[in-house]
This record gives sequence, C-alpha cells and structure tokens, in this order.
Amino acid sequence: MSDAAQPSAAEVRAAAEAVKAALDRHLDAVERRSGQDDPAVYAAFDELAAAAEVYDELLYDTYDEVTPFEIPGNEALPAYAGPEEPSALSVLIRRDYTVAAPQRLLHQAQRIADLDPDAADEAAVSGADAAAVVGTSVHAALGVLFGEFEPDEIASRHKEFGLEEGDSTLWVAAADDPAEPGEWLSAPFDQADPQRVVCRFDVSAVFDEEMELGEDDLTEPLDHER
Repeated sequence: MSDAAQPSAAEVRAAAEAVKAALDRHLDAVERRSGQDDPAVYAAFDELAAAAEVYDELLYDTYDEVTPFEIPGNEALPAYAGPEEPSALSVLIRRDYTVAAPQRLLHQAQRIADLDPDAADEAAVSGADAAAVVGTSVHAALGVLFGEFEPDEIASRHKEFGLEEGDSTLWVAAADDPAEPGEWLSAPFDQADPQRVVCRFDVSAVFDEEMELGEDDLTEPLDHER
C-alpha cells in the first residue's frame, strides 16, 4: 500500500469508536432479547463482527498491529428475516462421506442384494443379473446401500459400510405455508433461503482442531451451533 493510500490515525480512531458502539448495541440486544433466536441479537452480532474486521484491517495497515481477539464471521448465514412464528418448516441436511473401504462397501451391498434381489433393480442397476453387479460396482453399491437404509442409519453405521464421515450440516428453515406434494422434488434445494434459517447444526473436524488449539492457548472453544 502506498503512503498516499495509508489510512489516517483519525480513521483508525473512528473505527475503534465504531467497535465500542457496536459492542454496546450487541450487549443491549442480548439483554433485551425475546428468545434464543432473537433476530436483533444476530443483527447486532453481525454489526459487531463487521466493525471489528474494519478496525483490525485499519490498525494493521496503519500501525502493523493486530487485535488480541477475533470475532467469528457469519458469512454463511445472514440475519434471520423469516416469520416470528413459522407455520411450516423445511429441514435441509447435507452429509459428506468418502469411500474409505471400497471392498467393504461392495461386500455389504452384495449381501443386501443377495437377500433382496429387487434392491438392485430399485437402485437402477440394469442387466440380466443385476444383483451380481453391485458386488463389482461402487456406483451400483451406493445405490443399493442408500436405497435400503435411512440416512440416519447410514450415518450411525458408516464405518460398517466402508464410509468415512466428512462435514455435515442441518438447516431448519421457516416457510410460510406447507409445500404441495411433489412441488419441489425436481429442484429440492433451489429455494433454500439463508435468511429463513431458524437454526442450524454443523459438524466438522475443523471444530475439533479449533477446540484443541483453544485448550493449548487456554481459551474457550467456539460454539458452533446456531
């Protein structure tokens, strides 16, 4: 950054005052909150995070110094803007897996197909001997596995099926009215509105790493449930 573009000391001071004001607004919102998911608290949190980020950047650019704290950003979800009393809900779930043990997956899928030959046909496996295909094709095996078991059961038994868990998230989103049967099946996730998310629950190995770092630094781990 050139000298001409350097922020002035007054700008840094103004940014610091903005952080102080945002802190006051956040505390006020917390003290006055109407419930656990009060949108005013989320909005004040976002304002505080934004003000702190501006101050931190100006402080670094001007004095080559950083703040001793970090306010986690909330880029994933904006402030809640849905109805206060939702009459309908949509629950959106994503779970990532890696195929850690392909042979175990193939074996389990083959066992299912042997016990229920129709399972291979229902999984869109074509051929004269569809049940035999699942033991040689990971694609076919996954179709049989997820066609036979509920997602929650696969999540609880993933190692048994040769899978390794990755990140997962669950969003509970407010809706104005229940959807008509079949209304969104062609594009189930296109209408997901982050501003209507009432709460979310995330699971990731990165949270465990942050908790370990926090313990080493004698700091409290972040709360990753929203």
